[in-house]
Amino acid sequence: MREQHQLRDDSPERSILARLILPDQTVETDPLEELHGLAVTAGTEVVDELIQRRSHPESSTFLGKGKVEELRLMVERHDADMVIFDNVLSPAQIRNLERATKAKVLDRTEVILDIFAAGARTYESRLAIELAQLEYSMPRLKRMWTHLSRQAMGVGMRGPGEKQLEVDRRLAQKRIFDLKQELGKIERRREQQVSARKEAPTVSLVGYTNAGKSTLMNALTEANVFAKDKLFATLDTRTRRWQLPGWGVVLLSDTVGFIRDLPHSLVASFKSTLEETRQADLLLHVADASSPVVFDQITAVYNVLKELGIEEKNTLLVLNKIDAIQSAAVLTRVLDRYPNAIPVSAISKKGLVQLQEAVGEALGREFYDIEVDVHPGDGKLLSYLEAKGEVLSREYGDETTTFHLRIPAGAMGPVHRDAVEIRPLPGSYHALQRSADHSEADVETESEFDPTSEVA
Repeated sequence: MREQHQLRDDSPERSILARLILPDQTVETDPLEELHGLAVTAGTEVVDELIQRRSHPESSTFLGKGKVEELRLMVERHDADMVIFDNVLSPAQIRNLERATKAKVLDRTEVILDIFAAGARTYESRLAIELAQLEYSMPRLKRMWTHLSRQAMGVGMRGPGEKQLEVDRRLAQKRIFDLKQELGKIERRREQQVSARKEAPTVSLVGYTNAGKSTLMNALTEANVFAKDKLFATLDTRTRRWQLPGWGVVLLSDTVGFIRDLPHSLVASFKSTLEETRQADLLLHVADASSPVVFDQITAVYNVLKELGIEEKNTLLVLNKIDAIQSAAVLTRVLDRYPNAIPVSAISKKGLVQLQEAVGEALGREFYDIEVDVHPGDGKLLSYLEAKGEVLSREYGDETTTFHLRIPAGAMGPVHRDAVEIRPLPGSYHALQRSADHSEADVETESEFDPTSEVA
């Protein structure tokens, strides 16, 4: 019997980009540049673009009637497969636009979720993106989830006479519950692993997607982690040992990049992946200094950090890609707003020495090298020092036990209160005096968050 071969079209789907700009929105020089990058990263070929400025969205079709007709003609002329909006659309608006244009319609959120799904490599990130996709798609169910019926759903999930859509919704809800349970277990394990790690101070790279975080990690640690000039090249946390001159070994972590209007469900789903960032001693906020919208990108990152509850971390702003800046006036403009930012080029390695010095100084402000005398019978303080500090050595005397340790500044309250004697080692005295002034409060002090300052 002769084999039958089915021809398959391997060409990418053809997409048209669209955006509605409202009066209160900041408009970039090229309003669709970022969406173009997202569409290409998702694997589509962009064939045309459409922009409308309007005081408010049309409730049924988002765009005005005339622009919807223009969009339909674009789809017909280019034989486009889909329209991608740089906005968040309601399920009804998507349905109405699909009927009008006879093409698939995606909004910004769905494209970002699709990119994350394609790039997820670890078990944890695959669970996180599946959860985010399901939560996004629940209001948009159109008999999409029958493949989940292969999952073991338990007794009582399917009732007689139910419509298929109701069955699909039950399947999706059960899967969402299971994913949240599993991710909760992973998050608790990750919290324990990260909090128990005491071998070195931790520094975490954060920043807008494609700002060059992975390239900077390679330049600092020679880690040879995957780095590519594309959006969301990194989705999973990578941690490497960084030999910081004048300090010693520091653990440097790199994780997923942020973007404006990052879907809330995605941020929530990736909380366990971002645990390294949540518990880091210092954040390096890497920004693309060559981007014409660098200020908006910096603000977008701070907004995501705020959503994660870690906006008050000690942070250094790193202005990367200065080698790509054509005019010195561009860098001057950014430095005028962030005068303490550190300009670097991860590619040419320019400015890395200054960055290393700034990191060492920042970590020095947060950690104290001290000797502490403790009563042997004070088990509570002994346990506290073991848990909160990095014990470098200990000596047992007749009346006291002497610890040489490195301890975070915010953990000094109980030490000042209960220790027999504290002897700061060289370089720690003035900082130690400042911490003593706040010892009665016995709280961890953190720098004030200010989106207009490079040290948040």
